[in-house]
Amino acid sequence: MSSMPLITGSNFSYQHLPFERFLDDAADLGREEVELWGIAPHFHVPQVSDAEARAVRRRAASRGLRVRCLTPEQVMYPVNIASADTRLRAASIAMFRRAAELCAELGAELLLLTPGRGYEDEPVETAWRRSADALAEIAGYAEGFGVTCVLEPLQRVESNLLNDSRALARMLDEVGAPNLAAVLDTVGMAVAGESVDDYFDALGDRVRHVHLIDGRPAGHLAWGDGELPLAGYLAAFSRRGYDGFMTFELFGDGTYAFAPRPVVERCLSAVQAALTHP
Repeated sequence: MSSMPLITGSNFSYQHLPFERFLDDAADLGREEVELWGIAPHFHVPQVSDAEARAVRRRAASRGLRVRCLTPEQVMYPVNIASADTRLRAASIAMFRRAAELCAELGAELLLLTPGRGYEDEPVETAWRRSADALAEIAGYAEGFGVTCVLEPLQRVESNLLNDSRALARMLDEVGAPNLAAVLDTVGMAVAGESVDDYFDALGDRVRHVHLIDGRPAGHLAWGDGELPLAGYLAAFSRRGYDGFMTFELFGDGTYAFAPRPVVERCLSAVQAALTHP
């Protein structure tokens, strides 16, 4: 791999800074596309109007940026498309339907989804069915806006439904929506004991988005703060012909958010170094 892969700018770890600061940094660092984390106060999906979304699109465009992917916050507060609570599940589905509308206003091609989780003491298949039905409804709605949904497996502590590439392939097959594809998150992949090749063997060209992050194996760390072979992952992506976007999903222990730009710069430099001296 000789050319720089398509690395998005992202507001992960910028939640304690103004949104304008994130956009300025992304443009300064040569990014052209961004993954927009739908977090308050930057872009809280339940509160954003169509006009506000169009304003975000214009603010990004004025810096030479466009929104590639919208990733609503959906793991750390009560959004759960597989919930056994009917009202909670309906509200969660409604949030993603609204997010699909906002993708259209933003000009974003991708909407990132996660599977939700069931109760630990109910049969997994029961909650799996609720998740599959919800994903089918969301993807069907998003298709009307020309939006592709990308589904990300979660770590076992985050979901008891979908934790690896095989389960992801099974869910995509079961839902059968033409606009439902896959996310590969390197930390989730490593925690599940899988490799880049495992993902492409199971999913092929259905991998449409990547979160490229370090970990031990968990942690969502900046390149070099963990122990994952990220340079090897880049080589594997190249070997498997992946030419989509990758995002540094930087959370860590929360301290990246004090001053995120140097952390992003370090990740971009590490990618460049890995490609220059493979």
